[in-house]
Parts: sequence; structure tokens; C-alpha cells
Amino acid sequence: MSTPERKTVILLSMNIRCWNELAQYGANEVLRREYGSLVKDQPEQDHHVSLEIDLEQVPPEGEARDAFITSISLLKRNALAAPFETAFATQKQLESSGSEQGDLMQLHYRDEEAIYVRAAADRVTVIFSTVFREETDRIFGKVFLQEFVDARRLPTIQNAPQVLYNNRDPPLELRGLPGLKSSEDIGYVTFVLFPRHFTNPEVASSTISHIQLFRDYLHYHIKCSKAYMHSRMRHRVSEFQKVLNRAKTEVAVTERKTATGRSMISR
Repeated sequence: MSTPERKTVILLSMNIRCWNELAQYGANEVLRREYGSLVKDQPEQDHHVSLEIDLEQVPPEGEARDAFITSISLLKRNALAAPFETAFATQKQLESSGSEQGDLMQLHYRDEEAIYVRAAADRVTVIFSTVFREETDRIFGKVFLQEFVDARRLPTIQNAPQVLYNNRDPPLELRGLPGLKSSEDIGYVTFVLFPRHFTNPEVASSTISHIQLFRDYLHYHIKCSKAYMHSRMRHRVSEFQKVLNRAKTEVAVTERKTATGRSMISR
């Protein structure tokens, strides 16, 4: 964010790793739809997209101003929404035409990690590949993801997307894709979205917003779980230390006297 020309005009620019893939799936069209003339034809140097915001044209105080600020804060979210919106539209076309599935869309948004999106006639599949740097992260991640699977058994959330977890080997949807690695440090999380999750525009927007944050959500809770376990371990060690300190016997010191009246200390 900068004010290169004058103080009343803010230039908000974004550089994102997978921009070329996003542009291929319609990110420019989505940003033009959301921000209109705010999108500069020529982005700032070393950036992929820039918004030019004239503070004198910002809506006055009230709901309109809050909505405008919120939309600006969702710049990255709106850019990443492009492949999901494309997949939702493709699903409707495949459903009406009777075709089986569309093309696989790939977003390499982090080092060694990617999001894969593919539409089919009755669903949209979203696959996250994530890297667990430590063995404990892999264990916590597996336990945490199992909770997603078990949670769908509850009557209140049976309409939630189906969640599948593959450790090391990629799911069938990605088999044969060049560049995939098979390692104990890599896990694949699959979300199966059905039409009820994106047919309604408001529900579709909420689905896109939530699923984008899944990777950060997962690793955040892994770190929180580790921090909680460490705090419990420190507390337990402290309690054991108190027990050991109470178990120490005091050295008894007594004073005795000889027959001649001299003092003799014995321990």
C-alpha cells in the first residue's frame, strides 16, 4: 500500500505466487466485476494487480463505507475465488450436458503445496496438498482431520462437505499427474462439494471464503494443540517436582553430652 502520486490516492497492489494460473481461470474478470474502474490496467511494478483508491470518492460514514472497506480487504480472497467460481459454473454445464467431469485446475500457491479443483456432473472436488515438516505435526494433523470425518455423523451437520484424508499417496483424482511427490511428510485433504454447497449465491460465496482458509486453519490448530500439550507437560513436571521436594527427609541434628559434660553433636 502506498501513495505514490498524492496523499488522497492510495495504490493497493498484490503479488501472488499463482497469479498466472489464477488469470487462466478468470481472476481478471472476477476482479473487474468486484472493483470495476479501481483496477488499474497496468499494475505496479513487481506486482500482479493494483487498485487505485481515491479517498475523496470513498462513500461517507455508514454501511456503504463499511461495505467498501470490506470489499477492498477481500482482494486476495476474490482473486483466489476465480477457479472455484469457474468450477461451480462448469458443474452446472456438465450436469445439463451429461458429461462426466471437467478439466483439473491447479493452484500452486505455496512452496511444495497446491490446491486442485475439478468439477464433475454431480459435485466439485477440492484437494489440498500440505507438507508436515515434523512427525508430530503429521500425527496431530491425522487426528484433527479424523474429527472432520467423524463430525459428519452428527445429525446437526450431516449436510457438511465430505472430507477425506490421504497420507503420502495422492488420491485417485491426482494419480498420474506429473510433479507429484510421494512422501510421509505430504498429506492430501479432499473436500467433496455438492450442489447444495454452491447453488445459492450467498452459500457459494461463504463456501469459497471458508475453504480458502482451510490450510491455515489446519496448521493453526496443529500449533495450538502442540502448545497446549507442552503447557500440560510443563505443568505435570512442575507438580512432580513439588512431590519430590516434599519427599526429601530433613537431616536430624541432636546434641549429646559425654560423662564429663562435653557436648557431642551426632547426625
